[in-house]
Amino acid sequence: MVTVRPRLVAQADPGLIPASLWTREYLSSARANKGVGELIICLNRPDGTASRFTTLVPPEGAMDADAWLHVERTVKFLLWSRGGDRVLLSGARAEEYARRLSACYAPAGLRAFDADFNLRLFERELSFQTVAMGVLPQESTAHVRLGRHLEGCRIGFDLGGSDRKCAAVIDGKVVHSEEVKWDPYFQSDPAYHLEGIRDSLRRAAAHLPRVDAIGGSSAGVYISNQVRAASLFRGVTDRTVLDREVKDMFLRLAEEWKVPFAVINDGDVTALAASMSLGRNAVLGVAMGTSVAAGYVDRSGNLTNWLSELAFVPVDFRADAPADEWSGDRGCSVQYFSQQAVGRLLPAAGIIPPAGMRLPEQVELLQERMKKGDPRAAAVYEAVGTAFGYAVAHFADFYDIDAILTMGRVTTGPGGDLISSRASEVLRAEFPELRVDILAPDEKDRRHGQAVAAASLAPAVRA
Repeated sequence: MVTVRPRLVAQADPGLIPASLWTREYLSSARANKGVGELIICLNRPDGTASRFTTLVPPEGAMDADAWLHVERTVKFLLWSRGGDRVLLSGARAEEYARRLSACYAPAGLRAFDADFNLRLFERELSFQTVAMGVLPQESTAHVRLGRHLEGCRIGFDLGGSDRKCAAVIDGKVVHSEEVKWDPYFQSDPAYHLEGIRDSLRRAAAHLPRVDAIGGSSAGVYISNQVRAASLFRGVTDRTVLDREVKDMFLRLAEEWKVPFAVINDGDVTALAASMSLGRNAVLGVAMGTSVAAGYVDRSGNLTNWLSELAFVPVDFRADAPADEWSGDRGCSVQYFSQQAVGRLLPAAGIIPPAGMRLPEQVELLQERMKKGDPRAAAVYEAVGTAFGYAVAHFADFYDIDAILTMGRVTTGPGGDLISSRASEVLRAEFPELRVDILAPDEKDRRHGQAVAAASLAPAVRA
């Protein structure tokens, strides 16, 4: 069995088995086996684009349990980071793994949640097939040219799980911004969400002479302004209501305002904001808030059609890793880089929140303790930063990145600085060959960068 011993261990979460370290050790051991072969995993998307990933598996009878864990975890990472409805496997032991993956993602399988979610995203059943090497599709990615439009009078919004942010922007300058608390997660009537968004848009518009374009972001997957899946609407469990009232909600808002309107994943806006403010490309943006939002700007400065739903990707390989409350899977990113991580780590660090305290308030409690110099609060941030440093190395196996920008409520204040410094320390100690800068926005960009990037998504009606 593959075993790893991290050089940096957080006292509040000492059992972490980083996916990056485990994978590195697995590949080293696999190469030592005579007969080791390449397995190519290709994800096809309904739009005709495809994504390839090549890894190694030893021959049957050697490292079987480790090889299966590696393949299963890698496929899960690919499905949530890049996306696709058809998974084609070619090469070493392809038939065996296609069969096992099909069972794993079946309605009664361990990854039934992932398969059902994937169906909602692509509106096609997820399938696993083997093909000959010569007929694998070539890798291709759609480049989404959204953003960087700063001219005119614009509204930018971001819909979070505990508040909705909205800003009025004129020629790239924020003239008004505000946060309004709300509680969308457990609302079963989507009229609550719609009226909240309308209210924020009206309030922002009151500070503009006109509205030329509107752009926004929220956690989830949005395709052509349609809601395919979003945690914001978790409380709407009736599929009929989702299809009738939620799916085209932003299309209806666009009709009401009669201006160019664009809504995308908040992680993509985070990445776009990072690229715009830093003047850099090949950037992965990670927002640690109610969940984990991520987005990617490629080397050409464009967003892609990759999912980058990194809340669900595995980053910890211990058998008893904390389970995600939604999917039930263990070791997923959301339990390490979000408000849920704070709720999990506070008691481990010796801070016991009052009974019934909600996660946003637990984050505020942590921030207050950090400001007062409480070493237990520092232990929480140290644990987040340690896990993040190891996760960055894992992300770099799947994304071509030079920099990662961290944002979100969990990274606010001095605790956020500790997360970044600890993560950078991990990279220096364990992955000195990896050149990825871990950055945080300055206060101006932290407050306004996301709003300006969201407002810049669509070309304006008028200059």
